Amino acid sequence: MTTMLKSRSPVQQRSSHNGQETSLWSSGFGMKLEAVTPFLGKYRPFVGRCCQTCTPKSWESLFHRSIMDLGFCNVILVKEENTRFRGWLVRRLCYFLWSLEQHIPPCQDASQKIMESSGVQNLLSGRAPGGAGEGQTPDLVEKEVQRILGHIQAPPRPFLLRLFSWLLLRVLNCLFLNVQLHKGQMKMVHKAAQAGSPLVFLSTHKSILDGILLPFVLLSQGLGVLRVAWDSRACSPALRALLRNLGGLFLPPEANLSLDSSKGVLARAVIHAAMEQLLVSGQPLLIFLEEPPGAPGPRLSALGQAWLGLVVQAVHVGTVPDAMLVPVAITYDLVPDISCDMHQASSPLGLWRGALAVLQRLRSSWGCLHRVCVRVHLAQPFSLQEYTINARSCWSGRQTLEHLLQPVVLGQCTVVPDTEKEQEWTPTTGPLLAFKEEDQLLVRRLSRHILHASVASSAVMSTAIMATLLLFKHQKGVVLSQLLGEFSWLTEETLLRGFDVGFSGQLRCLVQHTLSLLRAHVILLRIHRGDLVVMPRPGPGLTYLARLSAELLPAFLSEAVGACAVRGLLAGRVPPEGPWELQGIELLSQSELHRQILLLLHLLPQDLLLLQPCQSSYCYCQEVLDRLIQCGLLVAEETPGSRPACDTGRQRLSAKLLWKPSGDFTDSDSDDFEEAEGRYFRLSQQSRCPDFFLFLCRLLSPLLKAFAQAAVFLRQGQLPDTEAGYTEQLFQFFQVTAQEEGIFEYVDPNLAISAVWTFRDLGVLQQTPSPAGPQLHLSPTFASRDNQDKLEQFIRQFICS
Repeated sequence: MTTMLKSRSPVQQRSSHNGQETSLWSSGFGMKLEAVTPFLGKYRPFVGRCCQTCTPKSWESLFHRSIMDLGFCNVILVKEENTRFRGWLVRRLCYFLWSLEQHIPPCQDASQKIMESSGVQNLLSGRAPGGAGEGQTPDLVEKEVQRILGHIQAPPRPFLLRLFSWLLLRVLNCLFLNVQLHKGQMKMVHKAAQAGSPLVFLSTHKSILDGILLPFVLLSQGLGVLRVAWDSRACSPALRALLRNLGGLFLPPEANLSLDSSKGVLARAVIHAAMEQLLVSGQPLLIFLEEPPGAPGPRLSALGQAWLGLVVQAVHVGTVPDAMLVPVAITYDLVPDISCDMHQASSPLGLWRGALAVLQRLRSSWGCLHRVCVRVHLAQPFSLQEYTINARSCWSGRQTLEHLLQPVVLGQCTVVPDTEKEQEWTPTTGPLLAFKEEDQLLVRRLSRHILHASVASSAVMSTAIMATLLLFKHQKGVVLSQLLGEFSWLTEETLLRGFDVGFSGQLRCLVQHTLSLLRAHVILLRIHRGDLVVMPRPGPGLTYLARLSAELLPAFLSEAVGACAVRGLLAGRVPPEGPWELQGIELLSQSELHRQILLLLHLLPQDLLLLQPCQSSYCYCQEVLDRLIQCGLLVAEETPGSRPACDTGRQRLSAKLLWKPSGDFTDSDSDDFEEAEGRYFRLSQQSRCPDFFLFLCRLLSPLLKAFAQAAVFLRQGQLPDTEAGYTEQLFQFFQVTAQEEGIFEYVDPNLAISAVWTFRDLGVLQQTPSPAGPQLHLSPTFASRDNQDKLEQFIRQFICS
């Protein structure tokens, strides 16, 4: 596990109007050391198990309880013991010797095999559209195929790989305190590799360093050279050439051309042949399913889905019998600044500009006492073939957000349709254009399923816990002694929900390390008794803390959705400022709770929820309700004359209660649903419940406040406008409003994009074609001030001020 830093004490001080603001190192952490005792002091949860519904065989075969106890290793900690040699000279050259000993399989040039593949031969012979015979000679087509192939890949250079590994090892030790990997997760991956099927790693994307760090980690664990699918638009030609020689893959730009374009047909045929040859050779592949944080747009990557579609197609046509998919996540205490500089640049990243950014980062971290920690997570591999067979049976009809939610928002009906929401923000590009609609749907749902698994297996870092506490519980400041207890409490709550944390050690050192990393966004004030007050720095820095706190949201998402739904249910009955005892008097029926939770689920974007496609909304509503009961916020209320909820002796055991698929809810369940409608709940009156309820509601407040402000902006936005132009208008409105109100959590361009797209799906905004491009304009339904007020009121009912 991650070992945190010991205390260090260079003194820095500065004054403040409330008292003396001191730096962390002069704060006098003179408190008794306390140990974090995660998961009742015994175990951490082992995260990353695959879906038992979609892949039951993989769930059983690639896991053994013994691997849970294998512990962690620091990948960048290379010593004399990691080489075959011993001695004082080895201790000084251990990085170099280690890089020489890494197993790099002989890299064969696959170009000839790709040229001999059936798909390329059909193009050369004119038997396939887009090939020879359509105004082109076979020689010209062959040259074009070789040009496209040269853009896609190059044979990796072993010497360059070893040199780069040695250099990267030195750089990573300067940038990071450690890079942790669970040995049990690695053992599962090795077991999957021994089955003979190619490994495809599908990862989240936090930084541009991910594409360099993950291949290094897997190479160090004996998996060979990892082929990484890069975005060619983000790299200059020189950088693309270097990455290709290190195992990088690039999608040719011609693959995005229309279906009737001969160049597009040719490029897609070549990329299909290259992918088939890659999988047949057994080389591992890394695909990023998530867009980097700095990139505006949908969370799911269109490029990642295109590469995943190539893998699915290769298995579908029988080029390889199966492929093992491995969800991957990487988490940082703080994402290195180097990545932010690169993503904010409008031009592609160049080789020299990238090297200069690395050197600047190394210079800033030279002598730095508090470097960041990194965790790499490898979830349980599962069979693509098994998922494809089982997943197709779980598909059901879906409706747009406009049909599901708009009548409820406008008060035209109170019944929420019992169907799933169709919301897809990631465009279909590249090779997916030529797929059948059913195969495109399979790829989209598979990518969402894998991204859900990656996020669920991600560890929560200490900075996310600290940012959440300061932003949503103690924005006006907290005494350090209380903060230590709150940090330990939130750590326990996270672990008890089945999420791991990316740290361990003494509580005092953990908090010191975390506050030092966040020193640009927090203020420390010494009070007269020698204790410290910690508070977030007012201003735009709160937006940064909100982004960090979003890393903790998946652990509490179900409870947060439930708490906001209860807030919406009570909004029309009890004043929001009323005492907790008054709110606890109200009876909440299970049917009302289900309806309110379902309304909020429809409102929240799929990119935030990341629900598994095999899980119905009804199941998730019941899970949310169960979580509220388990955490003690709701207690069952027995109505007079009703059978107690705990009385199972009188329940009828009939055929409808026999085992059936978890998502299969039909009319035969109507009796059970009607019985559930008679159940009632109250808010618990325990002393801890008001603060915990408010904390859960505030976890979703940045997004919901952004939606509410977007509803207000409908009255003054300049329409018609392009989507990008209207989003920029909305973001500027966020900034102005935040300065006036002093609330900055929602001032995020990605939240502005989510609000615009959600309103477009809801039918508030409509998109029409024009010579200058698609234009957004206000729909006739929401042109009236009355309906705009109804929309704002609908959103604000879920916000707990």
